[in-house]
Amino acid sequence: MDVKEAVQTANKYVKDLFANEDIVHVGLEEVTYDESEDTWNVTIGFFRSWDIIQNVGDFLKGKSFDSPEWKKRSYKVVRIDDETGRVVSLTHRAFPAIER
Repeated sequence: MDVKEAVQTANKYVKDLFANEDIVHVGLEEVTYDESEDTWNVTIGFFRSWDIIQNVGDFLKGKSFDSPEWKKRSYKVVRIDDETGRVVSLTHRAFPAIER
């Protein structure tokens, strides 16, 4: 399996798994290959539709793109067996808060 196949597998897996949660803005964030485990670790980021500021009314209520509501992007690491192409696990990846 090459990196493109690993990314396609991870992307499809996340979209299928979270299909009932209306995820949007799904995108590749990071890819690493673990030689000791012979696995690809593909981080996919997305928003759940209810976490996004939806309209002008939200801005009038004081919400902005710097609000915590906007920063609820989820990051999932999909681990894929290189030999079989099978998804081995999906875990949450948390990032430390960034102060501005």
